Amino acid sequence: MTSTASEPVFTEAERDYLATPRLGRLVTLGRDGGPQVRPVGYSVSAGVIEIGGFDLVDTQKFRNIDRDPRVAFVVDDLASLDPWHVRGVEVRGTAQALPATGGADPVIRVTPTRIISWGLDGGHSTTARNIG
Repeated sequence: MTSTASEPVFTEAERDYLATPRLGRLVTLGRDGGPQVRPVGYSVSAGVIEIGGFDLVDTQKFRNIDRDPRVAFVVDDLASLDPWHVRGVEVRGTAQALPATGGADPVIRVTPTRIISWGLDGGHSTTARNIG
């Protein structure tokens, strides 16, 4: 399934879910092409993921994005042990490492190209779609 420009990027269930945890994992590609995973705080705004942080411009993830903008971002949790119920959202896309400008803090902005979500309906269903 591919999303069109007139459709929202995130479904209502994905937006609701992403509004709660506030901690996700960002995967960037290092100098050698290998993955680097870091826990990050985030927010969702107008169909993009925005990631901030302390001394963000001095971090490896910020430098990695300048070299290669391909990223993955995951938020997931264990909603219940009994019955076993995992849920989450994975966003694959491109990122921009934006330095501080005009009084705004630096930010990493992730634009989704593919979204995969699971367990958000209270069951075990998975949805996946391309964006754009």
